[in-house]
Amino acid sequence: MSNALTQKILITFGFLFAYRVLAYVPVPGVDTAVIASFFDGSGGVGGMMNMFSGGAIKRFSIISLGIMPYITASIVMELLATTFPTIGQMKKERDGMQKYMQIIRYATIFITLVQGFGVSMGLQAMNGAVLIDPVTFTIITTVSMLVGTMLLMWIGERITQSGIGNGISLIIFAGIVSGIPAAISNTVEGINTGELSFLSVIAMLAIILLTIFVIIYVELGERRVPISYSRKTIMQNQDKRVMNYIPIKVNLAGVIPPIFASAVLMFPLTMLRGSTNEIALGIADTLSPGGIMFNVVTFLLVVFFAFFYSSIVFNAKDIADNLKRQGGFIPGVRPGEHTKEKINEIASNLTGSGAFYLAAISTIPFMLISAMGAAFFFGGVAVLIVVQVALDTMRKIEAQIYMNKYETLGAVGL
Repeated sequence: MSNALTQKILITFGFLFAYRVLAYVPVPGVDTAVIASFFDGSGGVGGMMNMFSGGAIKRFSIISLGIMPYITASIVMELLATTFPTIGQMKKERDGMQKYMQIIRYATIFITLVQGFGVSMGLQAMNGAVLIDPVTFTIITTVSMLVGTMLLMWIGERITQSGIGNGISLIIFAGIVSGIPAAISNTVEGINTGELSFLSVIAMLAIILLTIFVIIYVELGERRVPISYSRKTIMQNQDKRVMNYIPIKVNLAGVIPPIFASAVLMFPLTMLRGSTNEIALGIADTLSPGGIMFNVVTFLLVVFFAFFYSSIVFNAKDIADNLKRQGGFIPGVRPGEHTKEKINEIASNLTGSGAFYLAAISTIPFMLISAMGAAFFFGGVAVLIVVQVALDTMRKIEAQIYMNKYETLGAVGL
């Protein structure tokens, strides 16, 4: 392993360690024991939110909102980029991309302020959670949440630029993985106290392993659309590697649909459970994780977001135009508009399969594990994120190793 790669890996671990330290820095003016007991008694809602935050919510850390405001701002900008050509063109230019990222940062600040204010209002409705006067608490909480989210955003960008892998994804990855030791401890304790049978634990392990296998199998799957090139193009690029197919992934939307579906359901549910209104509590009970309605709504939301986000990230027109400029074509399909329609048709079919896969992974493992009385929260969404980030990081490490080898060979040749 080269020194450059080692340095990048150490930088990545260093920033992730800083992220984990921040998860233990609480917002002033609260009784963390009250908040912890609330999340312990909130069922799947608390478990799911606490899992994504790496335990920060249960401790009411300054990074309780996690990186979700940044992700939300990024998705909104992606949507605007597809709706307004000016913003879309901004992304494609070097100077424009800097402005684009700056807008995302400002949007993140706005979203964090709104969510931080909402969280402070929700906590004030909890008996004994707030230890100082409401106005001071609201200001402190909102500012603390803003500082925490900005730190996470900065850490994510630093990892992406100086470390290895995507910083934002690795932060979410680290938060989920940090809960594994506690899950193992709770399971062992459940076996010792007789709450869990050994056979139940074996069945849970089998479901987890099967889920991981299915995710890896589908995430590595792709449809390879064959490409042919004109004789002139082949002669011009005979010393270069020319790809003879277009790879289209089965899951074009990645992990965004489950994350968005979880966000849409979890935050309102947490606010409803903090209310004393009987109607609000009734809605919260109906949509409680593990229930039929929760899984049905989650399934439908994931399918919707899968189609929605795939239409944003996959641009058949750009692929067709680039293929035409390179002198390539799909056998039996005319270049230009016909190629775009053909690619769109293939992508639409794959999106249908990918949406069903994402919805199934987001609901079925959670239902099965919950029915067995697990002493920990387990969801296919978490496994999906962990596996995808792990695969992506491994690819980038391999790419870095190969690049270092080529640079070494080039230096020897000189």
